[in-house]
Amino acid sequence: MTQIGLIRHGSTLWNKTGRVQGLTDNPLDEEGREQARLLAERLREEKWDRIYSSDLLRARETAEIIAARLGIKHIEYDSRLREMNAGLIEGTTEEERRQKWGNDWKKLELGQESPGSGMERGAECIAEIARKHAGGHILIVSHGVLLRQSLRKLVPEIGMDAALDNTAITVLHLEGDHWNCKMYNGTDHLNGG
Repeated sequence: MTQIGLIRHGSTLWNKTGRVQGLTDNPLDEEGREQARLLAERLREEKWDRIYSSDLLRARETAEIIAARLGIKHIEYDSRLREMNAGLIEGTTEEERRQKWGNDWKKLELGQESPGSGMERGAECIAEIARKHAGGHILIVSHGVLLRQSLRKLVPEIGMDAALDNTAITVLHLEGDHWNCKMYNGTDHLNGG
């Protein structure tokens, strides 16, 4: 059995102000760094062999904090784990989008990566990592929208109505060709648990 821990990066200023980040290379804020430290402390009690990460700064910083605490010397960066391209809405808030394009802005073609494209890219990358390290325990640090789209392909039977929280961990097991979700959006480390 292969175990994959999917982690959304820690919080950023844009998360707090409701701005779409997409491919913008924002750093973690201080709360995001603390969230990563708390998750790393929780993961220290478990067995994890290696870490992969998106190459965007907020994911890289999260992975670096976790790797340092777990004693993992090398992080493998993969651009396929980047957040989905938000096109023209990148950097905007919901209110700004409504002002600029109207209430039906979601129906417009604004240069965003399609959900299907993100789903295929993310799921393919995660499955490739799992095959490469069969039997291993692998952490993957990425981004909320990409991870949710990837999960829709890998484990379509799970309900994912709730967005992934910053530094939430979702644990998947791969046995043969079958994925099981053992935990979705785990955030006990943020609540003292």
